[in-house]
Amino acid sequence: MSSSFPNKSGAINTNALSPFEALGQSVSKAIDPFGVTTSLLNAQMAWLMHPQEFARAVSGLSGDLMALQTHVMRRAMGIPSDDVIAPNADDARFADPVWTDSATWDIIKEWYLAFTHRLEDMYFETPGLSDRERRRAAFWLRKWLNLVAPTNYFWLNPVAMQRFVETNGESLRQGWQNLQRDVKAKNILMVEPDAFSVGKDLATTAGKVIFRNRLVELIHYAPTTEKVRATPIVIITPWINKFYILDLTARKSMVKYLTDQGFSVFITSWKNPGEDLSGIRFDDYLLEGVNEVVRVATEFCKVPQVHLAGYCIGGTLVTTYMAWANKHFASGKVPVAHWTLFTTLTDFSHPGDIDVFIDEASIGALEESMAKKGYLDGSEMASSFRLLRSNSLVWNYWVHSYLLGDSLPAFDVLFWNMDTTRMPQAMHSYYLREMYLHNNLIKRDKLTIGGERIDLDAITQPLYAVTAEDDHIAPWRQCYRIRKYINVAAPVRFVLSTSGHILGIVNPPANPPKRAYWIAEPDRNEHWEHWFERAEKKPGTWWEDWTAWLNERTGEHVDPYPAANRKFPSLADAPGTYVLEK
Repeated sequence: MSSSFPNKSGAINTNALSPFEALGQSVSKAIDPFGVTTSLLNAQMAWLMHPQEFARAVSGLSGDLMALQTHVMRRAMGIPSDDVIAPNADDARFADPVWTDSATWDIIKEWYLAFTHRLEDMYFETPGLSDRERRRAAFWLRKWLNLVAPTNYFWLNPVAMQRFVETNGESLRQGWQNLQRDVKAKNILMVEPDAFSVGKDLATTAGKVIFRNRLVELIHYAPTTEKVRATPIVIITPWINKFYILDLTARKSMVKYLTDQGFSVFITSWKNPGEDLSGIRFDDYLLEGVNEVVRVATEFCKVPQVHLAGYCIGGTLVTTYMAWANKHFASGKVPVAHWTLFTTLTDFSHPGDIDVFIDEASIGALEESMAKKGYLDGSEMASSFRLLRSNSLVWNYWVHSYLLGDSLPAFDVLFWNMDTTRMPQAMHSYYLREMYLHNNLIKRDKLTIGGERIDLDAITQPLYAVTAEDDHIAPWRQCYRIRKYINVAAPVRFVLSTSGHILGIVNPPANPPKRAYWIAEPDRNEHWEHWFERAEKKPGTWWEDWTAWLNERTGEHVDPYPAANRKFPSLADAPGTYVLEK
C-alpha cells in the first residue's frame, strides 16, 4: 500500500511509494527489467491458486509420462515404437537419425520433448492471468527450455561426440578456437566479419549518391534499359539495418531487378547515428528523410509524383508520411501517386513475440540505458531479435561452432544481419512508446507529426502490401489490418508470401520456383480468414506481380534518367559513405 510523503513544495503526495515498495521496484528494475523472473513466478502462483485446473494439467502430464514409460520399455527391449512426442517440423535439433535409431538417445529426446511440450502448453493456458501475461510467461519458459536442451551439451549430444571421435578431437579444438573468437567479438557470430565487403561483394549495383543530409544519403541507380517508366520508385529502407538487404548479390538484388524491368529507382541509406544525434526525433526522419528524398526524386525526374515503398520500420514511416502528406499538401498535390509496404506494422496491438519486451518497465529500463550513450547500440537490438528465435539464431550456432567445430558459412543475408546500426535515443523512445506501447498510429488525430495531426483514413492512394507467412517480427495477420485503417476508397492489393521477414521479401525469380504467394484485393472490413480462403495461390515470386502492377501505374516509357545530373551531381558512387560507417 502506498504511503504519503511531502514533496519539495511541502504538499502531500498520495501516490508516493512506501520505502519498501520503492526498494522492491528498484531491485526489479536493476535485476529483472524485462520481467523474466516475475512472469514465471506469476504463472506459478496462478497455478497454485487454481488447484482444480492444476490437477487436470498434472493429469495430462501423467498421461504423457505413462505413454513415455511404455515407449521406453519397448525401445529397451528392441521393439519398434513410434515417438510419443514428435519434434516440430521446424525443429532441427533432433534431425540427425541417431536421435531415432539409437534407443538411448531416443529416450533422452522423448523425455525432454514430453516435459517441454506439456510445460509450454500449461503456461499458455495459465488460469487467472491475462492473455499478454500468459504469452510472456510462456515465452520466457520456452527460452529456459531451449537453454537446457540436451543438444546444447557435449555429453548429451551424440552427434558432437561422434564428431569428436571421427576427428580425433580436432572438432573440440576448433570449437575452442571458435569460442575464443566469439568472446573477443562479444557475440555468437553467425558469419565471419570479413566474409564479404560492402561495395565489392554486396551492394554492387551501379548508381550515384545524389543527395545527402545529416540523416540520409539518397542513391539513384543507373538505368539498364533503353527506356524507363516516367514515374520513379523511391524505396525507404529500415534504419534498424543497412539498406543493402535490397541490393545483395546481383542475383538477389531487388533494385537491380527493378532497373532491369525498366524502372528508375531511388533508395535511402541512413546515417549510422552516434551520441551527437541522440536528439533526432521520429519527426526528423519523416521531414528530413522521407519528405526530402521524395522532393529530390520529383525534382530530379521533373515529375509531380513518385511511387513510394517502405520496408519494416521504413514502411511504418512511409505510412505515417502518407497520412501527413494527405493533410499537409493541398488536394491533388500529394507527391506520391501510389505506395508499397513490405512486412510493415501499422497496428501494434499484437506485434508478435516482441510483445514480451513492450511494457512501461522494459521501455523505462531501455531508456535509462540509452540516456547513458545517447543511442541504442545495434548489437543490443540484434540480440533481442535473435532471442525471439533462440533455437535457430543462438543455440544452432552454439552447437555448430563450439560442439561440432564447424566453420561459419559465408551467407550474405547473415552478414547483413550482423552489420548493425544504432538507434537515436529520442527517436527510438518515441517509436517504442507511441507505436508499440500506446498504438497511437491507428488512432485518429492522436499523433502530431511535423505540426500536423495525422489520420490514416486520409490516405486514398492505391496500396500494394506484401507480408510473409513465417514473419515473427511483423506477423502477417497484424500487417493485414492496414486495410481497415486507410480510406475505404484506397484500392489495396494484398500479398502473403511464403518464408519469413527477410526471405519473403528478398525473393528473386527462380526456376523452378522456390516459393509461392497468395494474392487478392481485400475489402475494408474483411477478416483475414475470409481473405485467405478466397486468395489465389501462385507459384514463384510476388516480384513479377508487383512489377506488372507498377507498369500499369508508373506512366509512359521515356528516355532513361542519368544516375546523376547537373542539379543533383554525384556526391559518391553507390553504395555511398553512410553504409560503411560502423
